[in-house]
Amino acid sequence: MLVTAGLDIGSTTTKVVLFDGTAMVASAVAATGASCKKTAERLLESALHAAGRARDDIARVVATGYGRRLVEGADEVVSELTANAAGATFLANGRCIRTVIDIGGQDSKVIAVDERGRMTNFAMNDKCAAGTGRFLEVISRVLEVELEDLGAVSMRASEALSINSVCTVFAETEVISLLAQGRSVEDIVAGVHASIARRVAQLARSVGLREPVFFDGGPAQNIGLKAALGRELGVDLIVPECPQIATALGAALIGRRGLAAS
Repeated sequence: MLVTAGLDIGSTTTKVVLFDGTAMVASAVAATGASCKKTAERLLESALHAAGRARDDIARVVATGYGRRLVEGADEVVSELTANAAGATFLANGRCIRTVIDIGGQDSKVIAVDERGRMTNFAMNDKCAAGTGRFLEVISRVLEVELEDLGAVSMRASEALSINSVCTVFAETEVISLLAQGRSVEDIVAGVHASIARRVAQLARSVGLREPVFFDGGPAQNIGLKAALGRELGVDLIVPECPQIATALGAALIGRRGLAAS
């Protein structure tokens, strides 16, 4: 059976998904790096190898994300908002989600969707706001804590310290000041998560938060951030097993629909 390929060229990471009409058959994720074209090509080959498929098995390629227009050979280009809504709806496994929250490397998005999984409204933050995956990377470096460990570290906090700056640079300065005061790394990380959660919650309320709420993007793998966002919103968040690939999967699903319509 032929597959469709979804390529999500993000500012920080690139994701590729192959979909056979029923299920995702392979995926690949890597840092976007200096050449998104080369990264996308390498990941596509990796996904094909993992699925035991050849290039001729791809019936349609759909590109999305910041670098979507740089992908050579794409049959269709779609916005990441549309692709994210489609992917999240599929990954919800039959649950009729109404809000999608996606925290990416350079921005955060909140998408309102209808009962059919179609986007009806959205909001995005400023790229310099301290509410993105890039901010978590900066804090990880400053605190000398591995990015993937931030969640577990924050769960050991006794309190979430206040981080008020909306700019990553100034928020980093706040964190350094807290370290100089002898405050614990655990409490600082919890404060960072709470700060991000507040900003994302503001976006969610601006589009009219409705449950169920789906949370994806790389930072959705962070258990501390998930907990902080759930508390801030007062809801139980639906997080898929591989939250990074939701938008790439949505692109592949859109490719499948295009294939059926042609």
